[in-house]
Amino acid sequence: MTQSRGLRCTRAAAAAAIVSLGFAVDAQQPDARKPSVSLRATPPMGFSPLRVRTTVDIRDGSDDFADFYCPTIEWDWGDGTISENSGDCNPYEAGKSSIQRRFTAEHTYRMGGSYRVVFRMKQKSKLVGSATASVQVRSGAGEGFGR
Repeated sequence: MTQSRGLRCTRAAAAAAIVSLGFAVDAQQPDARKPSVSLRATPPMGFSPLRVRTTVDIRDGSDDFADFYCPTIEWDWGDGTISENSGDCNPYEAGKSSIQRRFTAEHTYRMGGSYRVVFRMKQKSKLVGSATASVQVRSGAGEGFGR
């Protein structure tokens, strides 16, 4: 009987350790699953008017990360212009809904200068992801054209 009790205690202790370990993993899981956001501008420099294509890549993390599902996207071009768009999506379903992994947009800089492009992902008014890139525009023959 003593061995039997000892075995039960050991099993109970092991079960408690597994349960408490499970809680520790669950507490860290949301951060571990959050995808990373990177932004690149192409070309990163040139003469005005300069048409720039920006690409955001969402890497790693879960395909169904709730905060990144169907976000409102904001592009702050650094020249006083802000573009915003949001999708028309089905309601989020854990394990079934997939996040978009790439976003692109284009913008034309008409004046020379250094610009900081900021990409923001939002859920309602909450910022859930962002990235920045720099664009250098040198004055060209078309400086100010179309303004």
